[in-house]
Amino acid sequence: MMKKMFEKNEITFAILLIVVYVVGMSVMQRLSDAIGINSFAEAVYGMILSGIIFLFIKRNDLMRHLGLIKPETPPSRMLFYIPLFLIGSFSAFFGLGLEHNFAGTIFHTLAMICVVFLEEVIFRGFLFKGIAKQNLKQAVVISSITFGIGHIVNLFNGYDPLQNVIQIILAVMVGFMLVMIFLRTGSIIPCIAFHAFNNCMTAFTSGERLIGKVGEQKAQLIILAVNLIIAAAFTFYVTKLPKREQIQ
Repeated sequence: MMKKMFEKNEITFAILLIVVYVVGMSVMQRLSDAIGINSFAEAVYGMILSGIIFLFIKRNDLMRHLGLIKPETPPSRMLFYIPLFLIGSFSAFFGLGLEHNFAGTIFHTLAMICVVFLEEVIFRGFLFKGIAKQNLKQAVVISSITFGIGHIVNLFNGYDPLQNVIQIILAVMVGFMLVMIFLRTGSIIPCIAFHAFNNCMTAFTSGERLIGKVGEQKAQLIILAVNLIIAAAFTFYVTKLPKREQIQ
C-alpha cells in the first residue's frame, strides 16, 4: 500500500507521513506526561515509525533518491560543517546539566534520534524530492517553510508563544540551510548528523549562567537569535558554492 501511494504521488505520500509523524508525536508526548516517564512514548513510537520507513526505503532502493549516501562535496568546501557544530553547541557555553533524570535522558535521546531521522527523510527527502520533480525553487521554499511550521505543535505542548514563534522562524531558516546542504552535497547525512547533535544537546545544556543574568525567557530568545544569525550566514555561504547537477 505504501509503495503504491509513493509511486502514485510522492508529495501526497510525504504529506501523509508528516501528519502521521506530527500528530503521533504530539499524542505520544501527552502519553509520556500521563505515565510520568519523560519521552518514553515518543521514543517507542519514533523507533517503530522510523523502522517502518527505513525498511520501505531499503526495499524500494530509495537510498540515493533520498540522499542517504556519502556527501559528494569535500568537507573542506563546507567549512568542515563547523557552523553547524556552533549552532548545536552554543547554549552549552552558558552551562551544562541534565534536564531530566537518567531514564528520562536516555528516552529523550532515543526520541530525538528518531525525530531527526524522520524529519530529514520526510522533509528533506520525500517532500523535497517530490516537489523538485515539478519545480526546484518551490521545493526549496515549501519544504523549508513546512519544516518550520511543523514546530507549531510545540505551542500546544506548553511552549511560550513568543519563544515558539522564534523557534519556528529558526526552524524555517535551518530547514532552508539543510536543503541547500543537500543540494550542494547530494546527501542528507550531514543534515542528519547536525540535527541529531543539535536535538540531543537539549538534554545536556542548562544555560543557567545566562538565565541567572537575564531570566529564562530572554536567555532562550538570545540563544535562538544567535543560532538564527549563524544559520543565515552559513546558508548564504552554501548558496554561493558551485552547483551540482540535480539528483534524480
